[in-house]
Amino acid sequence: MTDDLNAVAEKTGMELDFDPNKLRDKYRDERDRRVRQDGNQQYQDISGKFAHFIDDPYVEPGFTREPLFDEVEVLVIGGGFGGLLAGARLREAGVKSLRIIEKGGDFGGTWYWNRYPGAQCDVEAYVYLPLLEEMNYIPKERYSHAPEIMAHTQAIGRKYDLYDDALFQTEVTGMEWDEADEKWIITTTHGDRMKARFVAMSNGPLNRPKLPAVAGIEDFKGHTFHTSRWDYDYTGGNNEGNLTGLKDKRVAIIGTGATAIQCISFLGESSKELLVFQRTPSSVDVRKNAPTDPEWVKKLRPGWHQKRVENFNVMMSGGQSSSASKPKPQKKEEPENEVDDGWTDIFRSMSETESKRPELVLSGKEKGLLNELSDQKKMQEIRDRAAAIVDDPDTAEALKAYYRQACKRPTFHDEYLQTYNLPNVTLVDTLGQGVDRITEKGILFNGKEYEVDCIIFATGFEVGTNYTNKSGYDIVGRNKVTLSDKWADGLKTFHGFFSNGFPNCFFIGMTQTGLTANMTHMLNEQAQHVAHIIDQAKQDNVSVLEATEEAETEWVDEIMRLAKLGESFYAACTPGYYNNEGQPGGGGNGFLSGQYGRGPVEFFKILKQWREDGKMQGLKTS
Repeated sequence: MTDDLNAVAEKTGMELDFDPNKLRDKYRDERDRRVRQDGNQQYQDISGKFAHFIDDPYVEPGFTREPLFDEVEVLVIGGGFGGLLAGARLREAGVKSLRIIEKGGDFGGTWYWNRYPGAQCDVEAYVYLPLLEEMNYIPKERYSHAPEIMAHTQAIGRKYDLYDDALFQTEVTGMEWDEADEKWIITTTHGDRMKARFVAMSNGPLNRPKLPAVAGIEDFKGHTFHTSRWDYDYTGGNNEGNLTGLKDKRVAIIGTGATAIQCISFLGESSKELLVFQRTPSSVDVRKNAPTDPEWVKKLRPGWHQKRVENFNVMMSGGQSSSASKPKPQKKEEPENEVDDGWTDIFRSMSETESKRPELVLSGKEKGLLNELSDQKKMQEIRDRAAAIVDDPDTAEALKAYYRQACKRPTFHDEYLQTYNLPNVTLVDTLGQGVDRITEKGILFNGKEYEVDCIIFATGFEVGTNYTNKSGYDIVGRNKVTLSDKWADGLKTFHGFFSNGFPNCFFIGMTQTGLTANMTHMLNEQAQHVAHIIDQAKQDNVSVLEATEEAETEWVDEIMRLAKLGESFYAACTPGYYNNEGQPGGGGNGFLSGQYGRGPVEFFKILKQWREDGKMQGLKTS
């Protein structure tokens, strides 16, 4: 059996209007010209002279308060959905002594910081917004805008009394285990030195903006800001647009990822001139947002939300309850696709040919090639959409994404591509290289200086750097061992929650877990798991619990074994944060390098079975 895609297409009867082998070569060529030797070093830390890029524009400067030297039972770091869900589930488990520490001025996490025009969830709100039944709330639209999501986080904080002891505008500066007292000592930017029996860290993957390490970035004399700190004092307007402050401004935006896709149409309609600097185009499929249908709401029955969330996850996993499932000879019963959106369409298209022809006998390699073909077909539809919408053929071609769908986060928008038909909007395609430098007057690329009044950085967040760097503090565990030292060569956890040598400390987020496109589902599963463990510890009168070395080693070995299954896929991807900027090895710091390889459905089953077993398997307790 060869890698001939045409042979598999012929065997399965898949009709194509392109040569899949030539398209594969095109993908490889586009990837190769984007690979950079500097990897994540192409971005610079936001500190020193760049520190103003992470200032909080939503609070009055100069906030102070008296330091605290008290003690709580559970301390949660991070007030985004991860921290809120942990707080909610802990309250449900009866935890009264609970504090959340949050850098921002309120709850919200990524939705506190990202208030740029057009900011909106790209996963259906009926599955993305958590605790909908508990909150008795139905989103106003299929894809909620940032203000509604932010309001939902605040409502969760009120319902579960999470505001009572919360510390906002506060950053953790250190954590150290007190062996004698069997508690964590936490220090902060306000001089706090508090203690906690348990600490749950939900620092979030999208909490620290990054800037490109472009020569001359400090020389620009005009105005600059990062999309996660949108400057409405300069642009005017709000999340809905109407950026009147830009009517006489020449604006440049660097980046065409998920954030830029949402805000560029507003910049285009408001700016005197808009220049969009692109390194790699995003795949942009239809979104089809719409107000919530009241008749649909009337038909909902108790338990609908969790059922819909789980259905989305199953469909995202290829319509199987477990990615480890073995194929059956008889025709497989396909689950109903309740969400039926762009995300689930991606994965449905990858398996539809096989499901339509159950009599086909395909080898494992042929199935892999069939998936590649289905992926190519879906991506060709997305490229054809760009060609159909964008008037200028050269611009349309530059906006076509030549890589496999799962190589970068897919996007969905109904106005983005149309923006390039406006006479004041120009796409500057940097051919995968990025801009050359920034000057006093603007941006230099390929020998041409583009003079602008304002540069907006839509360059994303630190996801390729190590855990402690993203968190902003290190953790000192038993025997003065730091987490940065222990994880220097990669994450080492048990089920993603615990690390040996760091007792009573939980990691919530993307640490060797079951990653899914619907992040809040993963965070909710983790929050329930943490609440269960702390509740059981209280019932069993356990004061200290910690992963055993054996359990940690077994989990890390499983993570690494399964990771090999995806190595070749991500190695062939265009560079980005999914594959550590084209360097998949990357010391285990890549966005996807530490995820459970069998997928979230199987991972959540593992956690559920572990809880039902009731033996705290893999933990040593005292």
